[in-house]
Amino acid sequence: MKKDIKFSTRMASADREAIKELAKRSGMSMSDYVTACCLGKQVVIIDGLKEVLKELKSIGKNLNQLVTLAHMGRITVVDLDSVRQVFSELRDAVRMILERKRW
Repeated sequence: MKKDIKFSTRMASADREAIKELAKRSGMSMSDYVTACCLGKQVVIIDGLKEVLKELKSIGKNLNQLVTLAHMGRITVVDLDSVRQVFSELRDAVRMILERKRW
């Protein structure tokens, strides 16, 4: 949505810094963060998720490369034990992150 109006408010500098930090942690601009909060939208911050998603993206790229090589006939047998192990570790990491979020 286009931002076509400016809205200003007065607040304590400590409150502004707290809001600024929360917006930063959420990966949102202060404007987007405050708007979401005021409109009652849920803002979820999950610590550690960025690293897990980076690892998952790397695994996805590797799997894509394997599929491409298999379609080209350059490989016929792939040992996926290490992939299964990494996925298991990622699943455990996501589970731990979600459990921390609940408390």
